[in-house]
Amino acid sequence: MEALRFKWANLILMLSLAMLPDLSTSLSACNFPAIFNFGDSNSDTGGLSAAFGQAPPPNGETYFHGPAGRFSDGRLMIDFIAERLGLPHLSAYLDSVGSNYSHGANFATAGSTIRPQNTTMAQSGYSPVSLDVQLVEYSDFLKRSQIFRRQGGGVFEKLLPKEDYFGRALYTFDIGQNDLTSGFKLNMTVEQVKAYVPDLITQFSNTLKGVYDQGGRSFWVHNTGPLGCLPYVLDRFLITAAQVDKFGCGAPFNEVAQYFNRQLKDAVDTLRKDLPEASITYVDVYSVKHKLIAQAKKFGFQRPLVACCGHGGKYNYNRYRKCGATMIVKGKEILIAESCKDPSVRVNWDGAHYTEAANKWVIEQIVNGSYSNPPIPLGMSCNRIEH
Repeated sequence: MEALRFKWANLILMLSLAMLPDLSTSLSACNFPAIFNFGDSNSDTGGLSAAFGQAPPPNGETYFHGPAGRFSDGRLMIDFIAERLGLPHLSAYLDSVGSNYSHGANFATAGSTIRPQNTTMAQSGYSPVSLDVQLVEYSDFLKRSQIFRRQGGGVFEKLLPKEDYFGRALYTFDIGQNDLTSGFKLNMTVEQVKAYVPDLITQFSNTLKGVYDQGGRSFWVHNTGPLGCLPYVLDRFLITAAQVDKFGCGAPFNEVAQYFNRQLKDAVDTLRKDLPEASITYVDVYSVKHKLIAQAKKFGFQRPLVACCGHGGKYNYNRYRKCGATMIVKGKEILIAESCKDPSVRVNWDGAHYTEAANKWVIEQIVNGSYSNPPIPLGMSCNRIEH
């Protein structure tokens, strides 16, 4: 089975190379043996569910046919990345039941931020597993996984990564969205939120450096998406008619996201200079997601600003009755925030996250390097490109 996965991964890579002939003659395939992911709910495959309770049905209905730790009807972008590389889906580091870490681990949790929040999860909804905590988890996993492997065979040898996998792995990052919305939840202005972005970028850079110092060399960094196009943002915050752009999105929130992304790109450029052996790919996910929302009909999607799974209102979103919410009617529990009829033609799943169909569409746009800096395919992102 593993050989078959790598066979398909190599086929996909060759197709990607054909689309970028100028680089194909000078770069080699990477054959990543593992992925280690850091992030928030956009890439959480079960961390928050393991710690605070499973994401309820109908989450997971499309692909997993039931809850699978993901806040979506099916696979996330990190799942498609793993598939493209011929690797199994990542198990969450925090999930002790049924997990397999032989080809990597996922440290992301829904609600995570780059910098620690000064509130509890019960107060704000943000995870206590901020990016600095995820780095601690990774460091612990790196050391202890090898201690147990060396103790000899058995289940540990089958379920934990080989020592050389850490240096050859792909390290993926998708985080920052919650840091920006946290400021707006505190009634900060656009300029006030922008003011703390440099601190976010510094902490992000320090984490990536921390992974590098422990042997990580290949990094795939997603910027943050168009916040102002998320139903929960449009529903939650007071947005005047003048602040709504021609696509129906909240312009101030997208402005902040783009500001963060510019700072992140500059930081990646600096990290390339500071880390001489690192290959760091910056991926413009914002542009791809915005394109999908702005031209949804062209790409076969419908109602991009309306949640598929929710309960009422203009955007089918209610923060008190989120996707999967139930209530007791005549002594019987019924689902009141349920899925739409066909998630495969919808962009947004639950107000904050994307459907499997949208995630798949986004991956298909970015996997060949078209939205990357440097413009190299996913499967070649171990190659360091000098600028």
